[in-house]
Amino acid sequence: MKQNSNQKKVEKALIKKAVGYNTEETTEEINYNENGEKCSSKKKVVTKHYPPDVSAIKALLAYYGDKAFDELENMTDEELIKERDALLLLLNENNPAN
Repeated sequence: MKQNSNQKKVEKALIKKAVGYNTEETTEEINYNENGEKCSSKKKVVTKHYPPDVSAIKALLAYYGDKAFDELENMTDEELIKERDALLLLLNENNPAN
């Protein structure tokens, strides 16, 4: 059971990396006065985009094999768009920072 759970986590992470994702990074700058007391701070939140990764795409294709490729090859453009949108929705549900 635990291996199945870990396998699903790895698959989700690989898919996320294969399609690209956004994440928020927070940095905080703290200033101190001459007495060493905290006097001010600045917080900066930046949305960082990670583009699709070719190595992750290759790994997915290798993992799912020819069956997945054949299924994709036989899909219409509309079906492919629908599948893409469903996968992106799934990724967004599993990564609220997106």
